[in-house]
Amino acid sequence: MGKRTTILALAGLLAGCGSGGGGPDGGQPVSCGAGSAEALMACVSRTDYQADLGFVAAERPPGSEHHGAVRAMCADRFEALGYQVELYDYGTGVDVIGVKAGAVVPDERVLVAAHYDHIPGCAGADDNGSGVAGLLQVAGALARAELERSLVVACWDEEERGLIGSAAYAQRAHDRAERIVANFTFEMIGVKKTEPGSQTLPAGLDLLFPDQAAELDENEYRGDFIALVYDTSHSQQPVADMTALGETVGLSSIGLGLSDALKNSDLVSDLRRSDHAPFWMADLPGIMITDTSEFRYPQYHCYDGDDVVANLDPDFSVQVIQATVGAAALAAGLR
Repeated sequence: MGKRTTILALAGLLAGCGSGGGGPDGGQPVSCGAGSAEALMACVSRTDYQADLGFVAAERPPGSEHHGAVRAMCADRFEALGYQVELYDYGTGVDVIGVKAGAVVPDERVLVAAHYDHIPGCAGADDNGSGVAGLLQVAGALARAELERSLVVACWDEEERGLIGSAAYAQRAHDRAERIVANFTFEMIGVKKTEPGSQTLPAGLDLLFPDQAAELDENEYRGDFIALVYDTSHSQQPVADMTALGETVGLSSIGLGLSDALKNSDLVSDLRRSDHAPFWMADLPGIMITDTSEFRYPQYHCYDGDDVVANLDPDFSVQVIQATVGAAALAAGLR
């Protein structure tokens, strides 16, 4: 199932795809298409990503006019792309869920999601405008593909109120015994910093992940990577695919894998602060894809300045989205 064997053969050819450029050594970019993970990655549009980010990045607490407009944007885009759309009203909020049925094993599901709400008084460009805009690019690229498994794309509501929207879906998925085989969660994918000392760590993380801390130290604590926080029982292969495909477009990543014994522990509470966590609680897969929020970005939640589009790096976001498209395609059994 899938086309994982093509990753290394095409390494280096993809850099610059989606933004109109060639590879770093003058290689030709892969053309957008549906024949391989790499071709689907090339369908990510920097221009369209920036346009969607520009729309989403405005104050949108639940119940506000713009919150409703972003919800409608998710639903309208999914429908236009051919997904079967559900507005899942779980009582206090509404998740927007799009499903593209798999051609061979439709009962098995690959999930890609981001939360669309934010707090009052803050534009939330990185948190999580970058994730929503990235999700729409994933949905668009993978709409082209023929997949063995079903693809589910979702805009979660009420993340900022305690992961309420994703928890409602995770509970429903558990109750229905849904077979989720991979779950990619965008949680802030817009900030890259190359200055030494621009990356910090939650207290004690260096003790739990000494190899990753050593890697950061060797790189002078630059915030120039994407963090992949995942459960080792379900998500090792999708993370390995995302890491390998990310390298082909110049994306550096650091993986933080958590065992079943650790993933729901208070010892790692900083690694459970997004919509992957309710799936972990239900013993379902979950990967948080994150630029590490306040550990790199002082403007998180507008604490030290405004969280606005001008602070973000669209080229970094495109690389993250491309790697996610490729890994999700492989997880879903690209035909």
